[in-house]
Amino acid sequence: MKIEFENQIIEFNVQYGKRKKLSLHIDSIGLITVKAPKDTSEEIITSAVKQNGKLIMEKLQSIDKSREIPKAREYQEEGKFLHLGKEYFLHELIQIGELGEEELKKNLKKFYFASCKKIVGQRIQRYQTELRVKPKSIEIVESRTKWGSCSSDKKLTFNYRLAMAPLEVIDYVIIHELCHLLHMNHDRSFWRRVGSIMPDYKEKQDYLARQGQAMTL
Repeated sequence: MKIEFENQIIEFNVQYGKRKKLSLHIDSIGLITVKAPKDTSEEIITSAVKQNGKLIMEKLQSIDKSREIPKAREYQEEGKFLHLGKEYFLHELIQIGELGEEELKKNLKKFYFASCKKIVGQRIQRYQTELRVKPKSIEIVESRTKWGSCSSDKKLTFNYRLAMAPLEVIDYVIIHELCHLLHMNHDRSFWRRVGSIMPDYKEKQDYLARQGQAMTL
């Protein structure tokens, strides 16, 4: 479900069950879940979310801030950078030569873009076959807050910084976005489908929440 609050869209999942009170939860990556008593009306649910709109936006902003790319590092031959979850010296990833810091950063970003494109291209074949879906297009992009996205016209994007994550974490983001081709919202059906392919997906979410700030140039 979605509501508009102060010119911003708040998207949330609703879980109905045997409970007396309505409660609202926001996880470490910003997914919002409203847990409501069975037969609670949509009007009551949306009203509750709007009443908590300010707190929700503050929490989401806090999560986004924690994901912001920190100040750029100093580039040197022995500087260490992540690739597929492991640390490598800069000279192990790209040619150093007599290049200056800006050129080194530019070349390293090109390396990550190429690596991410190759890995996603390889891994997505397996999961789109398993899920019986096919995206219209796949693009590697630069983003400050999103690891991946799925548009309504079935176009998928993946953050080039995913190349810094372990392979199983990259797989999670791929599965997550492919499942959006079946379920555009983060409803119960969506998470059941994700879990059917990767039962421990919450561990991968936690990794991105904890390590995301270190996965940077």
